[in-house]
Amino acid sequence: MSVETGQPQITRDNLKRMVAVTGRISGRDLGSTIRDVRTTLSGQGMLPADMYYELGGLYQQQQIAFRGLMAVFVAALALVFLLLLFLYEQFAAAVAIMVSPLLAMAAVFTGLWLTGIELNITAMMGMTMIVGIVTEVSIFYFSEYHELLRKGMDASTALVQAGRNRLRPITMTTLAAILALLPLALALGQGSAMQQQLAVAIISGLLIQIPLVVIVMPLLYRVLQGGWR
Repeated sequence: MSVETGQPQITRDNLKRMVAVTGRISGRDLGSTIRDVRTTLSGQGMLPADMYYELGGLYQQQQIAFRGLMAVFVAALALVFLLLLFLYEQFAAAVAIMVSPLLAMAAVFTGLWLTGIELNITAMMGMTMIVGIVTEVSIFYFSEYHELLRKGMDASTALVQAGRNRLRPITMTTLAAILALLPLALALGQGSAMQQQLAVAIISGLLIQIPLVVIVMPLLYRVLQGGWR
């Protein structure tokens, strides 16, 4: 480390004197670096009482983008729920379908934790996509269920039979999506590491999609309807 003396200059931001300190990150992620910076600067005697610091640059841009993506994620959940209410005109069906992507979120967090990937903007995009993917598969299941009801089958038997009828196509589409994203998740090929977080998030949600849609969702739907009769 060498100290270089430059030309004296006073810089102001919003009429306050400001000193810009920049740096480059090498060999580690942005989140852990920012935590270390905060810990160091919050130490006793690091900054005078009349001085404060603000974190800008790439970190500030990331936080702005993260908040915007969180708003999109919440809006997506709300719009999907309203669409389900309009489609089925049944609160139990809408809630049962929405539980599946919400539970898939837990699998996404688990997958990111197991692979040592921090929750970032790319992973959040994968979580938003999981909401649509799992909801779409759930709608296919309920379409089969209502078709069986129109054929005169009782509700309990129709729920089980709908799962049997849809198990093979759901399994095939899920495996196809996982295999297609696997090279990205393993960071194989040039530039694939940029989308690794997205692939890991989607694959983690897809891994529990089948039991959620075929088992958990029908059980919850019957419970919300007043039990298995």
